[in-house]
Amino acid sequence: MDFSVSEVNDLLGDIRNPGNTKKDFLNFKNISIDSRTLLKTDLFIAIKGRNLDGHSFLPQAIKKGAKSVVIKEGMQKLLPSDFPCWIVNDTLEAFQKLTLLKRKKLKIPLVAITGSVGKTTTKEMMGEVLKKLGKIKISYANYNNEIGVGLTILDAEMEDKVLVIEMGMRGLGQIENLSKYTEPDIAIITNIGSAHIGLLGSKEKITYAKCEITKHLNPNGVVIIPANDIFLEKTLKGSWKGRIIKVELLDIEDQDKSLKQDDKLQGFYNRTNNTISIEEKIFEISFDGFHNSSNFMFAYAVAKEFSLDFKYLNKFDFVSLEGRNRVLKSLKTTIYDESYNASPESVKACIKNLLERPKNHFLIFGSMQELGNKSKKYHKEIFDLINNSDIKKCLFICDKTNEIYFSNYLKDSRKFLFFNDIKDVAKTINKFTKRGDSILIKGSRYWHLEEIIKLID
Repeated sequence: MDFSVSEVNDLLGDIRNPGNTKKDFLNFKNISIDSRTLLKTDLFIAIKGRNLDGHSFLPQAIKKGAKSVVIKEGMQKLLPSDFPCWIVNDTLEAFQKLTLLKRKKLKIPLVAITGSVGKTTTKEMMGEVLKKLGKIKISYANYNNEIGVGLTILDAEMEDKVLVIEMGMRGLGQIENLSKYTEPDIAIITNIGSAHIGLLGSKEKITYAKCEITKHLNPNGVVIIPANDIFLEKTLKGSWKGRIIKVELLDIEDQDKSLKQDDKLQGFYNRTNNTISIEEKIFEISFDGFHNSSNFMFAYAVAKEFSLDFKYLNKFDFVSLEGRNRVLKSLKTTIYDESYNASPESVKACIKNLLERPKNHFLIFGSMQELGNKSKKYHKEIFDLINNSDIKKCLFICDKTNEIYFSNYLKDSRKFLFFNDIKDVAKTINKFTKRGDSILIKGSRYWHLEEIIKLID
């Protein structure tokens, strides 16, 4: 799929020092922002990131054979005087404009997923479920910001049947920007939780930020949301006038007494065998827990939009990403690795899932970040849940100030041990656990809890 000089000119302004490029109508096979993987047929864009500035790698890009580059105004001095280039005010914006051009050239449906928790799991499930359509492109790992989303689109091919991307958010306007440069056909909001409440200040503002996903949604598209979130529904209707599908998961025991509602897609979860009943079909999925089955409802809703047929009994074996939904068994313990990140809602869901596992239960819990002045409140809620459960020990990792505060709050409980780093956590948990015990590892990225796993018996 080529990008012609004339197409790039239309988006970024006329090329400087075109030389013979106009004569032979130079085409680029793709866009690159990494000089290490640059091909001679790529157009190199120099983007300034948090740690590196792509302009520093212009010599390497030219040495690799780049025929032209996109640079920021004022950086011309880094190029040979006659080197073909586009000069722009913002190279990241130029990158996004070109990824949108690629997205339009692909002419395939694009599914965008956002939400406080469950985005990545839902995306991975959807990639597997939609394989019946053919080759599916999903965003790699957590490529969910303005660069990661763009790289996913650039990596897609004409043979792909559907493009599934994840949209992360750290402030108002960010998801609107991602929506602008992807123009989704289907938008999913998995939930509205407390992640980033320290940045935005309230769940109401988080809701508004998530609903930005509709700003550039295909008018004939659809938004899929969880049922029974009244504020989300109200906020969404303020910015979106098109179709809305609400999904709901209930326990199988409630199936007989639940009222079928035309505006809801309902599923029923059987905790005994980890199956989901949806529209008279049974689904067995490899991820345990009510919260994962709730995420599956979104994958099913999208599959239904694409008119996929399912058998009466359907089995899906999903691939676990590091730090998410990973079950690791040793001769002594079973470790439930949920170490990638943590929010109040995801911690509670994982604890409930842990308590359904056999034998003794242990929790390694790294304090949650980005909760602002709500941090103590949310941590107390989780501590109360732990105290009222049969969890034997919780090894809680936090800074010294929080240790003083929370140790006073928990002074009547013998379940908690405090740590200010991860150094001695594995050695301590090994002393308490016996053969057959279960350990949940959950915490914010800040703590790098994945480093503990290899040291646990």
